Amino acid sequence: MFDNKTLMITGGTGSFGNAVLQRFLNSDLKEIRIFSRDEKKQEDLRIQYKNAKLNFIVGDVRNFNSINAAMRGVDYVFQAAALKQVPSCEFFPLEAIKTNILGSENVLEAAAQNNVKKIVVLSTDKAVYPINTMGMTKALMEKLAISKARDSRLKENGNTICVTRYGNVMCSRGSIIPLFMQQIKQGLPLTITEPNMTRFMMTLQDAVNLVLFAFENAEPGDIFVQKSPAATIKDLATALKELFNANNEVVIIGSRHGEKMYETLCGKEEMTKSEDLGDYYRIPADFRDLNYTKYVQEYGAKLVDDEYHSSNTKQLNIPELKELLLKNDYVRTELQK
Repeated sequence: MFDNKTLMITGGTGSFGNAVLQRFLNSDLKEIRIFSRDEKKQEDLRIQYKNAKLNFIVGDVRNFNSINAAMRGVDYVFQAAALKQVPSCEFFPLEAIKTNILGSENVLEAAAQNNVKKIVVLSTDKAVYPINTMGMTKALMEKLAISKARDSRLKENGNTICVTRYGNVMCSRGSIIPLFMQQIKQGLPLTITEPNMTRFMMTLQDAVNLVLFAFENAEPGDIFVQKSPAATIKDLATALKELFNANNEVVIIGSRHGEKMYETLCGKEEMTKSEDLGDYYRIPADFRDLNYTKYVQEYGAKLVDDEYHSSNTKQLNIPELKELLLKNDYVRTELQK
């Protein structure tokens, strides 16, 4: 599947891009293009890997000409470029719109114009019943991807656009685990927003596996969700304190801008049509047209009162959390320092 092909990762200098590189550097890909606007991180990766297969391109998804030129000759795209910090997006919503919505449209349109065969767009649980800017912009990004999957140019060429939707990716840049570990090492109080707040727990390798599963199995417009365990923020802090033999005080600071008590990966309306694939849910696109009278009864949706969220999935206890944390390279490295 990857033999002599070219893969582009937009936002490729982030945590996901690093994980993909570790998985794909020894594959049969001819070229991996890392597209981002962070020249410093690109230089760090170039020095770290010293691999001729890597092609680093400085550019911005907000600029169509920039991404369109960089996508010539590309076979596959992982669209990971995004503004992801919930509070930052709340304070600068227009910036989130420019990157997460307009930037994603630029990526999708460039892919269509350059006949890219497969495009996987990375989304988030915050896109389901969104209450914050980040989630709202990601939700609209999903809608853009599904709309573009209807595009006749892609249909005629057999090209596929699909979406993967994530919960919290453990130890990703700017996430809570690195913050807790930093506070532990500096002897500071661990700042918890709401102790009983639950979040899905996914490793970076889970994130890569989800993209690969979607890449291999997607039909146009599909959304894929990985079934994941969850934990409370309080238990996560306790597990880290026990791993580091720390006795830091825990301080409750209250929820930040745009936070929920739990996150949802598959909403009620989506569960109506979702397909259970064992470790994953597949949510197929609704490709009915606007002439709804053609679809009465036989094709009408049968809504259900159920959803898949971080408070009704498997809840990890503290020993299980510690076991999962110890599978993470970043945590193991910090424990050895």
